[in-house]
Amino acid sequence: MGFSIQIDNAEGETRTFYRRMIVLFLIGLCHLLFLWSGDILMLYAAMGMILPLFKRLPTRKILFAGGIFLVLPVVCEAILGTRLSDPLLAEQWRICALYGITEANFGTWLADITNYKGMLQFLHQGVVERMWEFVTSYRFFKVLGLFMIGYAAGRTRMFADLEKYRKLLKNILLYGLLLGIPVSFLYTWSSMAGEPLGPVGNSVFYLLSVYPMGFAYAAGFSLLFMRCPDGKGWLLFARPGKVACTNYLMQSVLGVIIFYGIGFGLGGKVGLLGTEFIALGVYALEIIVSSLWVKYFRYGPVEWVWRMHTYGQRLPIRN
Repeated sequence: MGFSIQIDNAEGETRTFYRRMIVLFLIGLCHLLFLWSGDILMLYAAMGMILPLFKRLPTRKILFAGGIFLVLPVVCEAILGTRLSDPLLAEQWRICALYGITEANFGTWLADITNYKGMLQFLHQGVVERMWEFVTSYRFFKVLGLFMIGYAAGRTRMFADLEKYRKLLKNILLYGLLLGIPVSFLYTWSSMAGEPLGPVGNSVFYLLSVYPMGFAYAAGFSLLFMRCPDGKGWLLFARPGKVACTNYLMQSVLGVIIFYGIGFGLGGKVGLLGTEFIALGVYALEIIVSSLWVKYFRYGPVEWVWRMHTYGQRLPIRN
Protein backbone atom coordinates (compact mmCIF):
# COMPACT_ATOMS: atom_id res chain seq x y z
CA MET A 1 0.00 0.00 0.00
CA GLY A 2 2.93 2.29 0.71
CA PHE A 3 4.34 1.56 -2.73
CA SER A 4 1.02 2.57 -4.31
CA ILE A 5 1.24 5.99 -2.65
CA GLN A 6 4.86 6.45 -3.76
CA ILE A 7 4.14 5.39 -7.34
CA ASP A 8 0.99 7.50 -7.70
CA ASN A 9 2.74 10.54 -6.20
CA ALA A 10 5.44 10.20 -8.85
CA GLU A 11 2.88 11.26 -11.50
CA GLY A 12 4.61 9.49 -14.36
CA GLU A 13 8.14 10.08 -13.04
CA THR A 14 9.30 6.76 -11.60
CA ARG A 15 13.05 7.38 -11.36
CA THR A 16 12.80 8.43 -7.72
CA PHE A 17 10.81 5.30 -6.93
CA TYR A 18 13.42 3.10 -8.62
CA ARG A 19 16.22 4.86 -6.72
CA ARG A 20 14.29 4.17 -3.53
CA MET A 21 14.10 0.47 -4.42
CA ILE A 22 17.80 0.28 -5.36
CA VAL A 23 18.83 1.77 -2.01
CA LEU A 24 16.50 -0.64 -0.21
CA PHE A 25 18.04 -3.53 -2.16
CA LEU A 26 21.54 -2.46 -1.09
CA ILE A 27 20.43 -2.17 2.56
CA GLY A 28 19.05 -5.68 2.31
CA LEU A 29 22.23 -6.96 0.66
CA CYS A 30 24.36 -5.62 3.52
CA HIS A 31 21.92 -7.19 5.98
CA LEU A 32 22.22 -10.54 4.20
CA LEU A 33 26.01 -10.49 3.88
CA PHE A 34 26.97 -9.24 7.32
CA LEU A 35 24.14 -9.89 9.78
CA TRP A 36 21.43 -12.46 8.99
CA SER A 37 20.76 -14.98 6.23
CA GLY A 38 17.00 -14.46 6.44
CA ASP A 39 16.85 -11.01 4.83
CA ILE A 40 13.64 -10.13 2.98
CA LEU A 41 14.39 -6.53 1.97
CA MET A 42 16.20 -7.53 -1.22
CA LEU A 43 13.21 -9.50 -2.46
CA TYR A 44 10.83 -6.70 -1.49
CA ALA A 45 12.94 -4.18 -3.42
CA ALA A 46 13.23 -6.42 -6.49
CA MET A 47 9.48 -7.10 -6.63
CA GLY A 48 8.74 -3.46 -5.86
CA MET A 49 10.58 -2.48 -9.05
CA ILE A 50 8.05 -4.49 -11.06
CA LEU A 51 4.98 -2.70 -9.70
CA PRO A 52 5.20 0.44 -11.89
CA LEU A 53 4.76 -1.80 -14.94
CA PHE A 54 1.16 -2.39 -13.83
CA LYS A 55 0.21 1.15 -12.88
CA ARG A 56 -1.79 1.80 -16.07
CA LEU A 57 -4.00 -1.26 -15.52
CA PRO A 58 -7.47 -0.86 -13.99
CA THR A 59 -7.61 -1.77 -10.30
CA ARG A 60 -9.69 -4.91 -10.95
CA LYS A 61 -7.08 -6.24 -13.37
CA ILE A 62 -4.32 -5.55 -10.87
CA LEU A 63 -6.26 -7.56 -8.26
CA PHE A 64 -6.80 -10.38 -10.75
CA ALA A 65 -3.11 -10.42 -11.70
CA GLY A 66 -2.20 -10.50 -8.00
CA GLY A 67 -4.39 -13.56 -7.53
CA ILE A 68 -2.75 -15.25 -10.51
CA PHE A 69 0.71 -14.67 -9.03
CA LEU A 70 -0.40 -16.23 -5.73
CA VAL A 71 -1.58 -19.37 -7.55
CA LEU A 72 1.51 -19.64 -9.80
CA PRO A 73 3.72 -21.35 -7.17
CA VAL A 74 1.31 -24.33 -7.12
CA VAL A 75 1.44 -24.54 -10.92
CA CYS A 76 5.24 -24.25 -10.99
CA GLU A 77 5.55 -26.88 -8.25
CA ALA A 78 3.44 -29.27 -10.33
CA ILE A 79 5.35 -28.63 -13.56
CA LEU A 80 8.94 -27.89 -12.48
CA GLY A 81 9.29 -29.18 -8.94
CA THR A 82 12.73 -28.24 -7.54
CA ARG A 83 14.63 -28.38 -10.83
CA LEU A 84 15.30 -24.63 -10.85
CA SER A 85 16.63 -24.58 -7.29
CA ASP A 86 18.69 -27.81 -7.26
CA PRO A 87 21.88 -26.11 -8.58
CA LEU A 88 21.65 -23.54 -5.77
CA LEU A 89 21.34 -26.31 -3.17
CA ALA A 90 24.44 -28.01 -4.55
CA GLU A 91 26.36 -24.71 -4.46
CA GLN A 92 25.29 -24.11 -0.87
CA TRP A 93 26.73 -27.41 0.32
CA ARG A 94 29.89 -26.88 -1.71
CA ILE A 95 30.45 -23.65 0.25
CA CYS A 96 29.57 -25.40 3.51
CA ALA A 97 32.27 -27.98 2.82
CA LEU A 98 34.88 -25.21 2.55
CA TYR A 99 34.27 -24.22 6.18
CA GLY A 100 33.49 -27.60 7.71
CA ILE A 101 29.76 -26.94 7.99
CA THR A 102 27.92 -30.27 7.84
CA GLU A 103 24.37 -31.52 8.27
CA ALA A 104 25.35 -32.56 11.80
CA ASN A 105 26.52 -29.12 12.96
CA PHE A 106 24.44 -26.91 10.64
CA GLY A 107 21.70 -26.27 13.20
CA THR A 108 24.10 -25.40 16.03
CA TRP A 109 26.91 -23.63 14.16
CA LEU A 110 25.85 -20.08 14.98
CA ALA A 111 25.22 -20.90 18.64
CA ASP A 112 28.59 -22.64 18.97
CA ILE A 113 30.95 -20.23 17.23
CA THR A 114 32.35 -17.42 19.38
CA ASN A 115 33.88 -15.15 16.73
CA TYR A 116 32.58 -13.01 13.90
CA LYS A 117 34.75 -14.83 11.33
CA GLY A 118 32.84 -18.05 11.98
CA MET A 119 29.57 -16.14 11.72
CA LEU A 120 30.65 -14.70 8.35
CA GLN A 121 31.46 -18.20 7.10
CA PHE A 122 27.92 -19.28 7.86
CA LEU A 123 26.53 -16.12 6.28
CA HIS A 124 28.55 -16.90 3.13
CA GLN A 125 26.65 -20.13 2.54
CA GLY A 126 23.52 -18.40 3.84
CA VAL A 127 23.47 -16.06 0.85
CA VAL A 128 23.08 -19.03 -1.50
CA GLU A 129 20.73 -20.80 0.88
CA ARG A 130 18.47 -17.74 0.90
CA MET A 131 18.38 -17.64 -2.89
CA TRP A 132 17.56 -21.36 -2.86
CA GLU A 133 14.69 -20.72 -0.46
CA PHE A 134 13.27 -18.02 -2.75
CA VAL A 135 13.47 -20.21 -5.84
CA THR A 136 12.39 -23.57 -4.38
CA SER A 137 9.27 -21.99 -2.85
CA TYR A 138 8.67 -19.63 -5.81
CA ARG A 139 8.48 -16.92 -3.20
CA PHE A 140 9.01 -14.12 -5.72
CA PHE A 141 5.56 -14.90 -7.16
CA LYS A 142 4.04 -14.92 -3.67
CA VAL A 143 5.53 -11.55 -2.72
CA LEU A 144 4.64 -9.96 -6.05
CA GLY A 145 1.07 -11.23 -5.78
CA LEU A 146 0.65 -9.76 -2.30
CA PHE A 147 2.28 -6.51 -3.40
CA MET A 148 -0.19 -6.18 -6.26
CA ILE A 149 -3.17 -6.79 -3.98
CA GLY A 150 -1.76 -4.17 -1.59
CA TYR A 151 -1.18 -1.86 -4.55
CA ALA A 152 -4.82 -2.20 -5.56
CA ALA A 153 -6.00 -1.56 -1.98
CA GLY A 154 -3.75 1.48 -1.72
CA ARG A 155 -4.89 2.86 -5.05
CA THR A 156 -8.53 2.83 -3.85
CA ARG A 157 -7.36 4.67 -0.68
CA MET A 158 -9.04 1.94 1.31
CA PHE A 159 -7.02 2.87 4.39
CA ALA A 160 -8.43 6.43 4.33
CA ASP A 161 -12.12 5.38 4.40
CA LEU A 162 -12.46 2.01 6.13
CA GLU A 163 -16.14 2.62 6.88
CA LYS A 164 -16.89 2.49 3.17
CA TYR A 165 -15.49 -1.04 3.06
CA ARG A 166 -16.99 -2.34 6.33
CA LYS A 167 -19.09 -5.06 4.63
CA LEU A 168 -16.15 -6.21 2.51
CA LEU A 169 -13.88 -6.34 5.57
CA LYS A 170 -16.45 -8.40 7.49
CA ASN A 171 -16.66 -10.89 4.62
CA ILE A 172 -12.88 -11.12 4.37
CA LEU A 173 -12.65 -11.79 8.11
CA LEU A 174 -15.44 -14.39 8.11
CA TYR A 175 -14.49 -16.37 5.02
CA GLY A 176 -10.76 -15.97 5.64
CA LEU A 177 -11.10 -17.65 9.04
CA LEU A 178 -13.59 -20.29 7.85
CA LEU A 179 -11.17 -21.38 5.13
CA GLY A 180 -7.86 -20.52 6.73
CA ILE A 181 -8.20 -22.15 10.17
CA PRO A 182 -9.03 -25.73 9.09
CA VAL A 183 -6.59 -25.67 6.17
CA SER A 184 -3.90 -24.30 8.50
CA PHE A 185 -4.17 -27.54 10.49
CA LEU A 186 -3.79 -29.51 7.24
CA TYR A 187 -0.78 -27.40 6.23
CA THR A 188 0.84 -27.93 9.65
CA TRP A 189 0.19 -31.68 9.47
CA SER A 190 1.60 -31.88 5.94
CA SER A 191 4.72 -29.88 6.79
CA MET A 192 5.51 -31.81 9.97
CA ALA A 193 4.72 -35.23 8.45
CA GLY A 194 7.12 -34.79 5.53
CA GLU A 195 4.52 -33.73 2.94
CA PRO A 196 2.65 -37.08 2.60
CA LEU A 197 0.55 -35.64 -0.24
CA GLY A 198 3.65 -34.40 -2.01
CA PRO A 199 5.02 -30.89 -2.56
CA VAL A 200 2.06 -29.90 -4.72
CA GLY A 201 -0.43 -30.84 -2.01
CA ASN A 202 1.63 -28.95 0.57
CA SER A 203 1.71 -25.92 -1.74
CA VAL A 204 -2.09 -26.04 -2.11
CA PHE A 205 -2.48 -26.13 1.68
CA TYR A 206 -0.15 -23.09 1.91
CA LEU A 207 -2.21 -21.21 -0.67
CA LEU A 208 -5.53 -21.90 1.08
CA SER A 209 -4.31 -21.21 4.63
CA VAL A 210 -1.61 -18.56 4.78
CA TYR A 211 -3.26 -15.97 2.54
CA PRO A 212 -6.84 -16.29 3.88
CA MET A 213 -5.52 -16.06 7.45
CA GLY A 214 -3.32 -13.05 6.61
CA PHE A 215 -6.19 -11.21 4.93
CA ALA A 216 -8.48 -12.10 7.84
CA TYR A 217 -5.99 -10.67 10.36
CA ALA A 218 -5.75 -7.42 8.39
CA ALA A 219 -9.54 -7.15 8.09
CA GLY A 220 -10.00 -7.97 11.78
CA PHE A 221 -7.60 -5.26 12.91
CA SER A 222 -9.31 -2.80 10.55
CA LEU A 223 -12.73 -3.59 12.01
CA LEU A 224 -11.34 -3.34 15.54
CA PHE A 225 -9.83 0.03 14.71
CA MET A 226 -13.19 1.31 13.48
CA ARG A 227 -14.73 0.44 16.85
CA CYS A 228 -12.30 2.67 18.75
CA PRO A 229 -10.30 4.80 16.30
CA ASP A 230 -9.21 7.25 19.00
CA GLY A 231 -7.83 4.60 21.33
CA LYS A 232 -4.35 5.53 22.54
CA GLY A 233 -3.35 1.88 22.39
CA TRP A 234 -3.02 2.12 18.61
CA LEU A 235 0.03 4.32 19.12
CA LEU A 236 1.82 1.27 20.50
CA PHE A 237 1.62 -0.17 16.98
CA ALA A 238 2.03 3.09 15.07
CA ARG A 239 5.25 4.30 16.67
CA PRO A 240 7.37 1.25 15.84
CA GLY A 241 5.85 1.42 12.35
CA LYS A 242 7.25 4.90 11.84
CA VAL A 243 10.77 3.44 12.05
CA ALA A 244 9.93 0.01 10.66
CA CYS A 245 13.11 -0.58 8.63
CA THR A 246 15.33 0.39 11.56
CA ASN A 247 13.38 -1.93 13.85
CA TYR A 248 13.62 -4.76 11.33
CA LEU A 249 17.42 -4.52 11.22
CA MET A 250 17.72 -4.02 14.97
CA GLN A 251 15.78 -7.25 15.50
CA SER A 252 18.61 -9.00 13.69
CA VAL A 253 21.21 -7.25 15.85
CA LEU A 254 19.36 -8.28 19.02
CA GLY A 255 18.92 -11.81 17.65
CA VAL A 256 22.68 -12.11 17.14
CA ILE A 257 23.33 -10.85 20.68
CA ILE A 258 20.75 -13.16 22.27
CA PHE A 259 21.04 -16.36 20.24
CA TYR A 260 24.48 -16.53 18.60
CA GLY A 261 27.67 -17.79 20.20
CA ILE A 262 29.31 -14.39 19.85
CA GLY A 263 26.56 -13.15 22.20
CA PHE A 264 24.72 -15.06 24.91
CA GLY A 265 24.52 -18.22 22.79
CA LEU A 266 20.91 -19.08 23.69
CA GLY A 267 20.10 -20.49 20.26
CA GLY A 268 18.48 -23.90 20.63
CA LYS A 269 18.49 -23.70 24.43
CA VAL A 270 15.34 -21.77 25.36
CA GLY A 271 12.61 -23.78 23.63
CA LEU A 272 9.64 -22.53 21.65
CA LEU A 273 7.83 -20.94 24.58
CA GLY A 274 10.98 -19.16 25.73
CA THR A 275 11.54 -17.90 22.21
CA GLU A 276 8.02 -16.43 22.15
CA PHE A 277 8.67 -14.57 25.40
CA ILE A 278 11.95 -13.23 23.98
CA ALA A 279 10.11 -12.06 20.86
CA LEU A 280 7.51 -10.26 22.96
CA GLY A 281 10.29 -8.69 25.03
CA VAL A 282 12.04 -7.46 21.90
CA TYR A 283 8.78 -5.98 20.60
CA ALA A 284 8.13 -4.25 23.92
CA LEU A 285 11.63 -2.77 23.73
CA GLU A 286 10.91 -1.57 20.17
CA ILE A 287 7.74 0.18 21.36
CA ILE A 288 9.62 1.98 24.15
CA VAL A 289 12.63 3.01 22.05
CA SER A 290 10.51 3.95 19.01
CA SER A 291 8.18 6.07 21.13
CA LEU A 292 11.13 8.00 22.52
CA TRP A 293 12.80 8.31 19.13
CA VAL A 294 9.82 9.77 17.22
CA LYS A 295 9.47 12.50 19.85
CA TYR A 296 12.76 14.04 18.76
CA PHE A 297 13.43 12.78 15.24
CA ARG A 298 11.52 12.79 11.94
CA TYR A 299 12.87 9.46 10.70
CA GLY A 300 14.55 6.38 12.02
CA PRO A 301 18.33 6.30 11.40
CA VAL A 302 18.04 3.74 8.59
CA GLU A 303 15.05 5.54 7.08
CA TRP A 304 17.04 8.79 7.20
CA VAL A 305 19.99 7.28 5.31
CA TRP A 306 17.55 5.63 2.89
CA ARG A 307 15.82 8.93 2.08
CA MET A 308 19.06 10.89 1.70
CA HIS A 309 20.48 8.38 -0.78
CA THR A 310 17.15 8.30 -2.62
CA TYR A 311 17.03 12.08 -3.12
CA GLY A 312 20.78 12.66 -3.24
CA GLN A 313 20.82 15.41 -0.61
CA ARG A 314 21.30 15.83 3.12
CA LEU A 315 17.99 16.01 4.99
CA PRO A 316 17.32 17.24 8.55
CA ILE A 317 16.52 14.43 10.95
CA ARG A 318 15.48 16.32 14.09
CA ASN A 319 11.89 17.46 14.57
